[in-house]
Amino acid sequence: MTDGAPPLSAVQLDRIAWRRRQSIRSILVAAASTAVLGVLLVVAVTGAPGWDRVRQSFLDPTIAADALPDILRGLWLNVRLLVFCAVGSLALGLVIALLRTLRGPVFFPVRALATSYTYTFRGLPLIIVIYVLTLGVPGLRLQGMPSVLVLGGLALVLTYSGYLAEVFRAGIESVHPSQVAAARSLGLTYRQAMRHVVLPQAVRRVAPPLLNDTVALQKDVGLVSLAGPIDAVRAAQISTAEHFNYTPYIVAGVLFVLLAIPLIAVTDWVTLRAARRQASR
Repeated sequence: MTDGAPPLSAVQLDRIAWRRRQSIRSILVAAASTAVLGVLLVVAVTGAPGWDRVRQSFLDPTIAADALPDILRGLWLNVRLLVFCAVGSLALGLVIALLRTLRGPVFFPVRALATSYTYTFRGLPLIIVIYVLTLGVPGLRLQGMPSVLVLGGLALVLTYSGYLAEVFRAGIESVHPSQVAAARSLGLTYRQAMRHVVLPQAVRRVAPPLLNDTVALQKDVGLVSLAGPIDAVRAAQISTAEHFNYTPYIVAGVLFVLLAIPLIAVTDWVTLRAARRQASR
């Protein structure tokens, strides 16, 4: 009890104790049901007729330990590619969203180009964009042609910026026009109003979907292996070909999941915080 606060009545104390007991009971029931379900799944899988063959082909610990160092080196490439592609996609997506929100007939060609961009790259399968940029563009034999890894990253940036642009645009358009009008009445230019009034609110409102798209990008960076760079997926493929065993793919998948867990946790926390802020209004 804090200083100056009125003492709790017996009814309030009983209610607090009852809620505490209910919380403990809920936790115990959830733990028990989870344990029962886990045991049933383990029994069902390990009791299958082909379990021994599946275990040898996908869960060989010796092959996993042998492939782990190469896959970890490839995963470091995925992490670096994720950072650069995420920053590039967010920056380009924001620019495209701002272009789509320009007003006035003089900006119609710009809006049309931005709209065409989002429609095109949201509709194109990512794997086709990767093939075109990593296999087709080098065939032009232009001077200063970047590496296949850079072109693969560019394919990811172009594709995901189309999705992120629509997320940003939704956030910008969710800000009421009266706020822009109020900012302009105070002497701010349109650019200053967007920078200091609209964008801070828009980004805060769409932070959860932005983070969700970043989680999706974290998985898709593995597709650059189709162009040849030795990332975690390509390293797993090479090890699989050497041992005629699919365990390296499982190792790579587990590492990708472990890499995604912190980002997913941050996404859930931001989503919950935004929901609480909205409910408190």
